[in-house]
Amino acid sequence: MTEGTERVSFRSRGMAWDLAGVLHLPVDFDENGSCPAIVSVHPIGSCKEQTAGNVYAKALAEAGYVVLVFDAGYQGESGGQPRLIEDPAQRVEDVRVAVDHLVTRPYVDADRIGGIGVCGGGGYVINATMTDRRIKAVTSITGVNFGRLSRESFSGYDPIGALEQTAEQRTAEARGADPRTDDLLPASVEAGREAGLSDIDVLEATDYYKTGLGQSAGGATSAVLSRRAAAIGWDAFFGAEQLLTRPLLVVIGDKPGGFGAYRDGQEIYGRAASKDKRLLVVEDTSHYDLYDRPEPTRQAIEAATEFFGAHL
Repeated sequence: MTEGTERVSFRSRGMAWDLAGVLHLPVDFDENGSCPAIVSVHPIGSCKEQTAGNVYAKALAEAGYVVLVFDAGYQGESGGQPRLIEDPAQRVEDVRVAVDHLVTRPYVDADRIGGIGVCGGGGYVINATMTDRRIKAVTSITGVNFGRLSRESFSGYDPIGALEQTAEQRTAEARGADPRTDDLLPASVEAGREAGLSDIDVLEATDYYKTGLGQSAGGATSAVLSRRAAAIGWDAFFGAEQLLTRPLLVVIGDKPGGFGAYRDGQEIYGRAASKDKRLLVVEDTSHYDLYDRPEPTRQAIEAATEFFGAHL
């Protein structure tokens, strides 16, 4: 079975910009039918053409689901100014807006909608599932709590210092200065090593995003400094013990790295109130192996397909 695609754009009431997305449709798609659907959420600094789209959305469509993958607001081909904002609250709202779009499609069964996310997208879709009851089941692929990451390694374990820097830059921009955009990764693996970087996640992220492995025009791996304060004060898992009651699948690799997916996956699996929660730890696998490597992604896709088949 192979799937087709349809480019779409959509917005919710009150939004000032469109989100750009791609619908992945199964080959036996019937526009007069009633199909289960899944929202696929891309990583931080990524886009709809990368792992959330060309690996997970594609595979789930081949398994028979309508899958909507989209660029986050302020990123990729979606609208929003200034560009390259990574605001967790907006990213979660984008998931809700994507569900809004799916429920307007006459062939989507509104009672059979799931969510899947990769890296930061895994944290965002979990958070959205806690407060949007239209999402009936959720899968996190090497998911990361971007708030925790922003308070720790992304701020050099100095969140107050990072907030001071952000405040100074935002004031400068309010007075007319140009926005400062930071690349979250070194220019190359070699440049990272020369700078003394050795963390597996940073080096493998650079290999994925800065080379032909995963490089895409929409995957900027950059963020505007003046708008990063929101992430430092955010927590993807807040309230999970009470609010995360939907079925949950967490997929992580067993090679921990600096972005913390192994740690975050174990944490949300333990904290979730879900009666049906599953944890798959893929052996000999790193964070970025679950982006595009054939064997780890095969195991993740098989688990997700079986999981959604049981709940959607």
